[in-house]
Amino acid sequence: MSRQNDISRREVLAMVFAAAAIPLRSRADESDFRLKYILASALYGTTDLDVILPEVRKSGAEHIDIWCLKHGNQREQIESMGLDAFAALLVKRDVKLGAMTRYPLGPFGLQDEMKVLQRLGGRVIVTGSGGPKGLAGDALKTAVQSFIEKMKPHVAVAENLGVTIAIENHSGSLLSSVDSMRYFAEFNGSRNLGVAFAPHHLPDAVEQMPKLIEDLGPNVAFFYAQEYGSGFTEKLPKEKELMQLPGFGGGLDYRPLLTALKKINYQGFVEIFMHPTPRGIPILPTTQEITAAVNKSRAYLESCISK
Repeated sequence: MSRQNDISRREVLAMVFAAAAIPLRSRADESDFRLKYILASALYGTTDLDVILPEVRKSGAEHIDIWCLKHGNQREQIESMGLDAFAALLVKRDVKLGAMTRYPLGPFGLQDEMKVLQRLGGRVIVTGSGGPKGLAGDALKTAVQSFIEKMKPHVAVAENLGVTIAIENHSGSLLSSVDSMRYFAEFNGSRNLGVAFAPHHLPDAVEQMPKLIEDLGPNVAFFYAQEYGSGFTEKLPKEKELMQLPGFGGGLDYRPLLTALKKINYQGFVEIFMHPTPRGIPILPTTQEITAAVNKSRAYLESCISK
């Protein structure tokens, strides 16, 4: 590593740790609106679960979101150790399973995994909608309506199990645009199906997002505290890659988004998140540094609420 790059990294980590030390609001402060944080296992790459789980409480969360390959391998770790062993590990580390992110299964392949989620005490399973993509107008509205119809047998299982399917508005998918999300809310009749709201996939609709959140209302089932950044798709210096995280200089003002979440009385999970390049590696070199980065973002989000 060159001296120039080493200095850059030291400066980034100094910023992370300094900001992470900012005290957060006490629960006695002005509003009873609180964010319910959940820690994404993928932030730590393929680190062992027994190392990640102690970080959940340190990050201000009680719940963990389990990711699978290619973003992490914690779901595969659970498969190797067995469900009972993982359940015991959760108890040992005083952590709850909150969500499982299962993109490879798609929206129509979740039924068995929802049973695993429910058995382990989890609440939300996140995936994408798949295609078709690039639709607009009546064609888009018809396609979203058709998607909701196809989801009904899977939603029935979710309702029976008491879990929620959250479909992320992922770029390049059917559910990706502002209009598609509004159509989703129009046709969705179940509280066990909702949107995993991802601001980082709406970079051209920043000003529309607060109103969109209000329009979606109870359809918001999960919220990513992540913003668009070039490090999402290409390898950049770490300080630029980290700009996907709230409070790291990416430019997205979270105050209107949090105000909108408060207006709809959002009670779901908030996941502080970013994608490293390449996928599957930890976002920072050590576990301690990753948790400090999460806490810096958490401090920023809490400051937005207090304002």
